[in-house]
Amino acid sequence: MTRRYLIAISLTLAAAMPAVVVPGAGAASLVPTVTTSNAGHATYSSVTVYGYVNAHGIATGYAFQYGTTTGYGGQTALAPAGEKKNSVKVGQTIDGLQPGTVYHYRIVAVNGAGLAYGGDRTFKTVPVPLSLQITSTPNPVTYGEPFLIEGNLSGTGAAGREVILEANPYPFMPGFHTIGNPELTSATGAFSFPYLGLLENTQLRVATVGGGTIVASPVVVENVAVRVTFRARRARRRGYWRLSGTVTPSEAGALVGFQLLKPGNSVNEGGT
Repeated sequence: MTRRYLIAISLTLAAAMPAVVVPGAGAASLVPTVTTSNAGHATYSSVTVYGYVNAHGIATGYAFQYGTTTGYGGQTALAPAGEKKNSVKVGQTIDGLQPGTVYHYRIVAVNGAGLAYGGDRTFKTVPVPLSLQITSTPNPVTYGEPFLIEGNLSGTGAAGREVILEANPYPFMPGFHTIGNPELTSATGAFSFPYLGLLENTQLRVATVGGGTIVASPVVVENVAVRVTFRARRARRRGYWRLSGTVTPSEAGALVGFQLLKPGNSVNEGGT
């Protein structure tokens, strides 16, 4: 399969070059001489690879083969290497790579006298740094009611990573401590933590566990709204109703009010 592929390369290049007359006895000496060189400027998804080509006086083209094994499988577009009789440094940028991955590569050159391969070398793309983002729903949460902390861990190695929930309650002085058990991120880096019965405003964050560098999310403040119960019943006095209820958490001296709801306008009817 590889031989057919390279023959196709040779034919494609030959069709684009002027005819070259190569003496039969010396043809082997005119095949390009190539050397695979270094790789540089690696990013999460791209790298620039280099090599040397000696065209031996014949119009020559070159490309780079690459892949995660020595079977390669990928190849850059053919490019002209000129026809000089000395080694010329050439290079191409490879895009569409996976982050944090080792790749094999080599240079290949072709002219009217034949095809030549450089030696195998490797490079590794840069991993994407891990980052954490979280949200809490609902916020604020009613006193004593549950809510959910959801988020996503992104970057290289985000799938199946252990994360923990940490809390720092009001007045935010004690510092963060772990709440509940660790969770594992999904294949896409997603996770969620249920939080039961929050009683006071609390700072929350999620952090990774183990695996080298520890990453923490930005802090989210979950606010607690008071829980109000309300009752209305007829009073003994005709035409009057008695209104009552509770506010939790309790606060001595707190003011409450009652409103009569009307279309377009609500009227304060009393309070304590």
